[in-house]
This record gives sequence, C-alpha cells and structure tokens, in this order.
Amino acid sequence: MKKAKYIRVSSSSQNTIRQYHKQTPDELVYVDVISGAVPFNERPAAQELIKAIEAGSVDYLTVESIDRIGRDAFNIQSTIQYLNSKGVNLKVNNLGVESLVNGKVSMTFKMISDILANLSQMTRENIREAQAQGVHLAVLAGKFKGRMKGSTIPDDVILSTYKNVVKELKLGGNSLRKVAAICGVSLATVQKVKRILDNPTEKK
Repeated sequence: MKKAKYIRVSSSSQNTIRQYHKQTPDELVYVDVISGAVPFNERPAAQELIKAIEAGSVDYLTVESIDRIGRDAFNIQSTIQYLNSKGVNLKVNNLGVESLVNGKVSMTFKMISDILANLSQMTRENIREAQAQGVHLAVLAGKFKGRMKGSTIPDDVILSTYKNVVKELKLGGNSLRKVAAICGVSLATVQKVKRILDNPTEKK
C-alpha cells in the first residue's frame, strides 16, 4: 500500500499532535490549516494530495475523523466518492473503519460516513448560531456602544466576533468570496466587515 495521512486544523493555534498520534513511518503527511468550510479540492495540502493520488503515489489514506475532510455534508460525500473512484481506501481512525473492502465500497462505511457528514455540517451551523446569539446578548446587555449605519449590531461587536475575517482581509491576496469560504461565513458578512475596516467610525 502507498499510504498517506491528511490532517486539517482550522487555525495555527490548534494542536495537531492528536491527529499525528496514529501516524505510521511509511505515511506521507499532508497538513492544511484552513476552515472546514473550504472545499477539499481548494485546500493547498489537499491539492497536493490529489496530485499524488492522480499520479498513483497514494492508494490508502487515513484521517482522524470525518470532519477533517470538511464541515459541509455534500463536500465530504463528494470527496469520499472521488477517493472511491480512484481506488483509494479511506480509513477514519476514530471509527476504525475503511471505505473499501476487497476493493469494493463498504456499505457500512457509506452509511456511517453519510450520517457523520450531516452531523458535521449541523455542528458547524450550531456553532454559528450560538455565536450570533452571543453577539445579540452582548448588545442587549449594553456592553458595546456605537453602531454601523444601517446595522443593528455595533461595529466593535462585529469586528470582535469575526476576528478571523478581519485577519484575512488585512492579509489581502484573496477575493471576498474566498475569504468567506476560508472563514466559514457568508459573503455578506465579509462585505460588512470590509465596509467597517474601510470606513471606521470616528471616535468622539
């Protein structure tokens, strides 16, 4: 077998040691520091992995968990289908199951991965909802003052909530749509943050 391991963390501050835990000496390792909202085939390390698969250099891939592939159910399922089409056996370490059995798609793996893919997406959506609720409660508590014209949420609350978006915009080099994908937020959110950065509210 030609083995590889794929690791994804959302930010450089997250520790990858746990995902390295079951690494074997003969594995090639690909690491992406990127939001799970970014499609698998648009991530730098994943693109290199895909090149290796296309070249026939990888036929066995391990990930720590399904959500390392992504946080979008459709993208996760599409990626698994791609791996199956290339004859790449995917092992999910925290489940101890493989996608192929004797070269054929495992129905057990498909059932489990479909469920977990949807759970991964639900988890991401719940996190975003909780974040929005936190902002709303902060506004109600009167902890923040001032607001962007036409917005019910103060500028400083928005910038504090979407620090990752602020960071990506300040780094530059990516389109607003790409920033939205990297940070796992809507294009409208990125546009709103950009407007605030471009036209900061004058302090009295």
